[in-house]
Amino acid sequence: MSTQSGRAAVVTGGGKGMGEAIARRLARDGFAVAILDLDSENAQRVADEIVAGGHRAIAVAVDVSDRASVDLAMARVRDEFGPILVLVNNAGITGFKRFMEITDDDWERIFKVNINSAFYCTQAVVRDMTEAGWGRIVNISSSSAQTGSEFMSHYASTKAAMIGMTKCLALELGPGGITVNTVPPGSIMTPMMRASADKGHLGDLEALAARLPVRRIGEPEDIAAAVGYLCSDDAGYVTGQIIGVNGGRVM
Repeated sequence: MSTQSGRAAVVTGGGKGMGEAIARRLARDGFAVAILDLDSENAQRVADEIVAGGHRAIAVAVDVSDRASVDLAMARVRDEFGPILVLVNNAGITGFKRFMEITDDDWERIFKVNINSAFYCTQAVVRDMTEAGWGRIVNISSSSAQTGSEFMSHYASTKAAMIGMTKCLALELGPGGITVNTVPPGSIMTPMMRASADKGHLGDLEALAARLPVRRIGEPEDIAAAVGYLCSDDAGYVTGQIIGVNGGRVM
């Protein structure tokens, strides 16, 4: 895979879990990485460790559900690294509730964080990519959007919206040299998944792993590897695709 010569990449929710793994992967691939996260302490930790490894990275505190906060964060990235040519929309929250117990506030909050954020962030960077004639956008969706998940109607709906947005943007932005793809992870051992498991929402994780063709729960690095490819020059002919990284849960 070719070195990216310092192209600026933004990873939202990059302070832990899949976002952290993605940020580390893109830094190793040669990108200058901006780690955007509401948790500024974790974002700074990841950035410091990437820099200590000889790569370029900064941490930027942001509320991705707020357009003004997003615009300020992207301006900070441009000041540091120049035009933003890679965007990974990874930030998100989850939720488990019976459909009839989901409140308006529940519904609106998860949409603001999971899909409005991708809308704001993408609008904030497309002009940079268009002017450069090159860009990569990767949206982290969820396999729950493909199969459905009990008690996750609000969450799965946001992730299904992300798949739809991906396909529309691939058609619209492709002529400008910008690819747009989505990775819907399956069961990936992240802090979010551990928290859900601890609350009893996921059942027996060993039994879950045993039902997967690969017979294991995924790791954040499994997602990062797919994202690294999609952000590379090698993936220039790949757009509008759903790249499932799920151990065979969805085929």
